[in-house]
Amino acid sequence: IVGFSLISSLAREVFAKQLDAYPPQQQHRHWAQICSGNPTNKIRGCDRYGCGHFGADRHHGKGKHVGVDVICADGATVYAPFSGQLSGPIRFFHNGNAIDDGVQIRGSGYCVKLVCIHPIRYHGQIHRGQHLGRMLPMQKVFPGIISHIHVENCDRSDPTHLLTPVITPFPQQDRHWGTVCSRNPTNEIRGCDRYGCGYYGAPRQNSKSKHMAVDVICADGATVYAPFSGELSGPIKFFHNGNAIDDGVQIRGSGFCVKLICIHPIRYNGRISKGQILGKMLPMQRVFPGIISHIHIENCDHSDPTSYLEGGKGQ
Repeated sequence: IVGFSLISSLAREVFAKQLDAYPPQQQHRHWAQICSGNPTNKIRGCDRYGCGHFGADRHHGKGKHVGVDVICADGATVYAPFSGQLSGPIRFFHNGNAIDDGVQIRGSGYCVKLVCIHPIRYHGQIHRGQHLGRMLPMQKVFPGIISHIHVENCDRSDPTHLLTPVITPFPQQDRHWGTVCSRNPTNEIRGCDRYGCGYYGAPRQNSKSKHMAVDVICADGATVYAPFSGELSGPIKFFHNGNAIDDGVQIRGSGFCVKLICIHPIRYNGRISKGQILGKMLPMQRVFPGIISHIHIENCDHSDPTSYLEGGKGQ
């Protein structure tokens, strides 16, 4: 027993020395992504309301900006930049307007206030990268501003150097995409029907243009998967008329950029991995009765994606 106590005491002493040498804040010297649509924590530039960098002049000469404005679209998901204890609410404007909400996080050697967000809770523990809340409707209060989260260190020091996250690159993959539609494991391309043909370069009806995409067969309502890992953005409105299939999303990553149209994604922003559920096929038969239902897959540079789609074969 005495020997065990001595060993335990020595272990605690060694651990304490390690903490002194490598305090918690050194474990993550960069904070995680804060807003779902801004993976690099890009800082707001200048607009007619002012600038978002630390130390920027405030309008009417009322001092300097003691925070940093991280770009974030109204309604976007907000994540915890580091692990810690929540406290709030933070009333920055003190007038109860649509963005007068926020929360403080203290932990991991940091203390920060995130303002113009509505947190999922004001108290308790939260972990780095966990869902923290959502961006509030800044455009309602400041029309035309670059919507953003006001990020302010509790001691009013500059957090800019902490805001560049270490982003793990997307894993290297083969040059073939995965299966796109659950009922089409080989990514079979639509043939021809009375509405036209699905291969790349097919002539369009009543038009001199060519089909600059590939139509992958997919039954209405089928599950749709991400063909490769990347960052989502959207929505993509291809028809611009709000019909039953006027929805889609873009994926950029792993050396590719593609738009998948006539699907409803589970989300429009954030990261997704190859093979993860992306969404579901929309009811194409309602809009084009008798067509071969399909996902319109279009490379962002309008090049031919056919060779990449062969990766689904045999999977």
